[in-house]
Amino acid sequence: MNDTTFPLEPTAAAAQEAVAEEFAFFGDWSERYQYLIDLGRKLPPFPDAWKTDEHRLHGCQSMVWIVADGDAGRLDFRAVSDSAIVSGLIYLALRVYSGRSAAEITATEPDYIAAIGLAKHLSPTRSNGLAALLAFIRDRAREAA
Repeated sequence: MNDTTFPLEPTAAAAQEAVAEEFAFFGDWSERYQYLIDLGRKLPPFPDAWKTDEHRLHGCQSMVWIVADGDAGRLDFRAVSDSAIVSGLIYLALRVYSGRSAAEITATEPDYIAAIGLAKHLSPTRSNGLAALLAFIRDRAREAA
């Protein structure tokens, strides 16, 4: 799993700042949702062979598959969803966390969610799915550490 899409920024904190700045450009939530959809289209390819129950993320209404690879020094995540908006949420999470050390992942709270107002604009099922995604990432980081 040698994908070099992430990280885009040198630190998780810098990634969160960049996300907040990008979302600040948009005046309303219809534009922000469209941006989320556009981001989801930028996810690296996810092999169909990985779309198995073993890699399925439970807790999401949409179908989401995620694979982790690496060690305490660097953890990389690949994920995909059958939902356009959820794919955008995955992109944001991977932008903040993928390609980072286990220590950085566990030390980084997902502040970008509140910073861009996402928590107030997601349905309860999408919020639960995002929480499951972030829990998966942090759990893998704790296991690797």
